[in-house]
Amino acid sequence: MKTIAFTDFRNNASGYITEVEHGESLVLLRHGKPVAEVVPFSDEDLKTPAWKKPGIHLKIHGKDLSSTIIEERESGR
Repeated sequence: MKTIAFTDFRNNASGYITEVEHGESLVLLRHGKPVAEVVPFSDEDLKTPAWKKPGIHLKIHGKDLSSTIIEERESGR
């Protein structure tokens, strides 16, 4: 990852974009502080929306919650 001043990036943007096309990542600094990261484009995340990706599956041993609630209602607790 290369760190460069924003003014240097602005003056030589074409060359830096070529570096990004070849896999280099850049961190842009303004007044010595990081303000942006330029990374190569990846369409991996665009293929499947987040809401269609598989989520976490939890497996809990014992009775399910609805059965426990029904038992407690029937027992009068």
